[in-house]
Amino acid sequence: MLRTTLFFLFACLAPFSLMAAAGDTSPQQTLSMIKPDGIANKHVGEIIARFEKNGLQISAAKMLHLTAEQAGQFYAVHKDRPFYKDLINMMSSGPVMVMVLEGEDAIAKNRQLMGATDPSKAAASTIRADFSRSVTENTVHGSDSVENAKLEIAFFFKPEEIVNPIK
Repeated sequence: MLRTTLFFLFACLAPFSLMAAAGDTSPQQTLSMIKPDGIANKHVGEIIARFEKNGLQISAAKMLHLTAEQAGQFYAVHKDRPFYKDLINMMSSGPVMVMVLEGEDAIAKNRQLMGATDPSKAAASTIRADFSRSVTENTVHGSDSVENAKLEIAFFFKPEEIVNPIK
């Protein structure tokens, strides 16, 4: 009887807990990076304006020049991919601007604004469709999950460098 009652309660309440999770409006953080081609082609202001127009605020930002070693560490997940060497060369070819973006559903919103990795497949009016030349020179990087956002943010920023850090 207890088992049946618990099953019934779970079956009845589960949809409500899923709805609450799906409707969660708490702020989220993501890492966004404007790559060397975006800096060189003077798209920084336009890219930041798109973030702000879409409800993303900057909680931390810095401009730096990655060494090949730093770029290799950051993109280590791609080490066995054929494009890895070109990616590292491009990422260490000039300055990047790294930012922590914050807002409701920030990861998905940033990825939607960026567009597909391949600019020829990116939806119209996305950052990559408007500003990118190739898969390697695709202007921006953005975290693809909550877990990766935490790792990528920690790669570039100390907690005290982030305004309104989310715990």
